[in-house]
Amino acid sequence: MSEKPFILWFDQIGIEDVPLVGGKNASLGEMYQHLTSKGVQVPNGFAITAEAYKHLLKEAGVEAAIRDALDGLDTHNIQDLKKRGKKVRDIILKADFPSDLEEAILDAYKKMEEIYGKDVDVAVRSSATAEDLPDASFAGQQETYLNIRGGDSLIKACQKCFASLFTDRAISYRQDKGFGHFDVYLSIAVQKMIRSDSASSGVMFTMDTESGFDKVVFITGAWGLGENVVQGVVNPDEFYVFKPTLKEGFRPVISKKLGPKQKKMVYTDNPKSPVKNKATTKKERNTYVLSDDEILTLAKWACIIEEHYKKPMDIEWAKDGDGETVGTGGLFIVQARPETVHSQKDSQSFETYVLKETGNVLATGNAVGSKIGQGKAKVINDVKDITKFKKGEVLVTDMTDPDWEPIMKIASAIVTNRGGRTCHAAIVSRELGIPCIVGTEDGTEKIKDGQNVTVSCADGEEGKVYEGLLDFEVQRLDLKDIPKTKTKIMMNVGIPEQAFTQCQIPNDGVGLARLEFIINSHIGIHPLALLNYDELKKKARRDKQIKEIVKAIDEKTPHYEDKAEFFVDTLAQGVARIAAGFYPNDVIVRLSDFKSNEYANLIGGQIYEPEEHNPMIGWRGASRYYSPNFEPAFALECQALKRVRDEMGLSNVKVMIPFCRTVEEGKKVIGVMEKYGLKQGENGLEVYVMCEIPSNVVLADEFAKVFDGFSIGSNDLTQLTLGLDRDSELVSHIYDERNEAVKRLVRQVIDVAKKTKRKIGICGQAPSDFPDFAEFLVECGIDSMSLTPDTAVKTRLLVAEKEKALGIK
Repeated sequence: MSEKPFILWFDQIGIEDVPLVGGKNASLGEMYQHLTSKGVQVPNGFAITAEAYKHLLKEAGVEAAIRDALDGLDTHNIQDLKKRGKKVRDIILKADFPSDLEEAILDAYKKMEEIYGKDVDVAVRSSATAEDLPDASFAGQQETYLNIRGGDSLIKACQKCFASLFTDRAISYRQDKGFGHFDVYLSIAVQKMIRSDSASSGVMFTMDTESGFDKVVFITGAWGLGENVVQGVVNPDEFYVFKPTLKEGFRPVISKKLGPKQKKMVYTDNPKSPVKNKATTKKERNTYVLSDDEILTLAKWACIIEEHYKKPMDIEWAKDGDGETVGTGGLFIVQARPETVHSQKDSQSFETYVLKETGNVLATGNAVGSKIGQGKAKVINDVKDITKFKKGEVLVTDMTDPDWEPIMKIASAIVTNRGGRTCHAAIVSRELGIPCIVGTEDGTEKIKDGQNVTVSCADGEEGKVYEGLLDFEVQRLDLKDIPKTKTKIMMNVGIPEQAFTQCQIPNDGVGLARLEFIINSHIGIHPLALLNYDELKKKARRDKQIKEIVKAIDEKTPHYEDKAEFFVDTLAQGVARIAAGFYPNDVIVRLSDFKSNEYANLIGGQIYEPEEHNPMIGWRGASRYYSPNFEPAFALECQALKRVRDEMGLSNVKVMIPFCRTVEEGKKVIGVMEKYGLKQGENGLEVYVMCEIPSNVVLADEFAKVFDGFSIGSNDLTQLTLGLDRDSELVSHIYDERNEAVKRLVRQVIDVAKKTKRKIGICGQAPSDFPDFAEFLVECGIDSMSLTPDTAVKTRLLVAEKEKALGIK
């Protein structure tokens, strides 16, 4: 068409129309046209085109005045930026709105009223024509107006939206990225609102935002309208779904984390202020915003969107809470844009930040990225004070919205009280490559203005702000130079939150995934206390100690009526996250190997645990699992692993039995596992035994008849061979895995495993600590070594050299 239109409906535009309607509108049109037929629900609406914006500038005759206002601007002079930005916005807000443009917008709105009813509520969102390029994200730099009703309110919102092309942050971003201020135009999306004010909304990515791991969908959500999640006003719920087995029909919700969701944004009846925030109820804070079915639906849609665009995506979703939206109600996708950080990363190199010392922890929160930054803390509570911020300082504030962007790019790190890992502060800091910790809740109180701090995101999901400038190093690894080896190089992984990062180190799977960390850190309650919760509750009326235990259980499990389900659910998610990270390689999960004194330290543990004089060689490992006093607790472990394998589809999980003293014990444990749904051989389930007691070596041929393989635990094998307590400092000088007696046992069990055609690996500390021991294992012909992640690469290089010297191919 020769005359370019002011209005285009979503069914008239697609992704090729970015120059005309901007990234947001082009994507909405693309999804509306091509993905609704695949089940993805997208609310209808129309685009006010970039031509409309150009028409406004031309008809109002304001372009020269805008150029004049920006002439000679220095974006690093914050005061100057603020002054000029306001001047430009005022020019546009005071400009005469062309009558033909107003008429076109009102006609389109009337058509929406015909579909949805009089004074239909719409969202008015900016859509910049250079928006959401793979190497630049203009998201959040212009304004959004929600619950706009009636023609007059819509025109006012559109004029404000046009003016927001010149927010301080947008001016600064364009200048820094090399975009001319008149090379970027503004289109506007006018879209039917989803009544998420009476339900929930949020953001999802088709990859893990921190590690770049691309086999998951990461979903965040909170009650009410979605702006709170995007802007970081609340700490949302977080969910991970594993894509490969989701596509096979399984239900792999591999992680659920309840966020406090302190506020929710809802509608008001006031046209001047159509939305407001209000506090959430205790019940809302303790309830997930999505059911498992809804989580899986969103994840499926995310996969459909990603497959259509052929790139990782950043998607906004909303749930209709009262069925007002025409259509089938329920969930909707309201935006989708390319992910702009990890899609640009060099996948051939791997960078690890390592803190070399620790100190006093001032604050903790959600880690964004995996870097470490440090400097002088600058606590700023109001955006008007950002001119006081100096380059290289650590920005500490309540929350950062896009107005803070001009100083975020010069910060060495960012710390906020509020926000989740998909809030704007997190997105911007990721793009800038700056370490950031969000959701500390009390960072501005605990961190003093002017004190030196170290901000570490290098240890998984929890970020820590340390007092002082701590020593750290950056280890860089070129993945192109890593050789293949016949000996499998696996890893010891116990912390689920680190799995998506550690799996990117070249590996052949996980040789040891301990349940102890998940039980200790994520559950923290003795399984029998959870199973006997109702009984404990009755006793709590008369017993002060039990009353405290019940109170502690209630605090950790507010959203679980069945307290034992909390154990199964949490354990399953922890294991699933590790299994997903290393899928489809084997992940060998060692069943719980707490000693009685360690179990006693869990909440309620003292009630159920005996006092033993020497717990190290007492009631631990296999002997617990078939004992009537512990079998009900062991059943929970079996249920969790069955859920991971059968419901989530992560059948790469294998099971390992620790501290199995006799062959008879091994048979009993296999029988108990089968009783609770873990049948050896079914769905490829392999069961290994730890080889850590001399009896495991002496009777290796008999153990080989019961188990599918062995994993040498060199720590316990050494202490039991040499008859010493490895926790005792008095005899620690004798403790050495390289002692000839230990090595003979190791060689002997490898020989038996080869003869009986059973797999054999090692998961003890020795090959991680001693290169000569790793070489010895290669000489013996071991199948695999499981190492700590920090030694996996250097040991692989060593093994490759040894194999080459021995002629092993």
